[in-house]
Amino acid sequence: MPRFSVNLSFMFQEYAFLDRFGAARDQGFEAVEFMFQPDQAPAAIVAALRDNGQQLALMNTPAGNFEAGERGLACLPNQRQNFRSGLLRAFEVATAAGCPRLHVMAGVAPAGADHRALEACFLDNLAWAAEQAQRAGLILLLEPINQRDIPGYFLHNYDVAERVLGEMALPHLRLQFDMYHVQLVHGDVSKRLERQLPLIEHIQIANPPDRREPGNGELDYGFLLRRLDDLGYAGWVGCEYRPSRRTEETLDWIRPWGVKAK
Repeated sequence: MPRFSVNLSFMFQEYAFLDRFGAARDQGFEAVEFMFQPDQAPAAIVAALRDNGQQLALMNTPAGNFEAGERGLACLPNQRQNFRSGLLRAFEVATAAGCPRLHVMAGVAPAGADHRALEACFLDNLAWAAEQAQRAGLILLLEPINQRDIPGYFLHNYDVAERVLGEMALPHLRLQFDMYHVQLVHGDVSKRLERQLPLIEHIQIANPPDRREPGNGELDYGFLLRRLDDLGYAGWVGCEYRPSRRTEETLDWIRPWGVKAK
């Protein structure tokens, strides 16, 4: 039976951020995840997790200036210091909250930039970050993101991510497998899942074409979730979709999988 977490940056947006933890608990979620929250004190996040009896399964490294269109800094040579200082801030939050995993956001390639320079910066930052993660006892994740949702995103191909992970061969650097992005970039989700399972540390789900809940789109999540059981996947499955209605009204699909409202 899959274990589900819920992404509070996407779901339960009917509530203020710190109130989303309780709303998720009331719907049966024992684990949560979210993007980096620069406006929230780490102590407040820790208290929300404690008060609601939840684990923090995953968080992102800082995206940079989100309003200006930044979606991560790892590939940007002129942001090397900001990437590294931001990563260490994220480590502090993750350590305080007991979160073992962080998604390293690669960033958007500037128009006309030299791809080789971006790749060299990305790999150098990853090597440095993985060394820091090993010291801190944390796991870093790479997640390719489709270029329809984030045009120009540097890491947008799961074959490239597989190559990078294989060449770097670092135990604290793993794959974040988002079935929504896989479908938009490659298709053939179940076969890719089988092949890349040894690299996978965390899975996320949403339904194309509009990133909605399972049962509302083109992927058969009944089949895919059963396939996870068949393959013996024991990690978290993060619900990272944009609800088509109030979040609570989009959860019928998850009830047969053991997540029950309180």
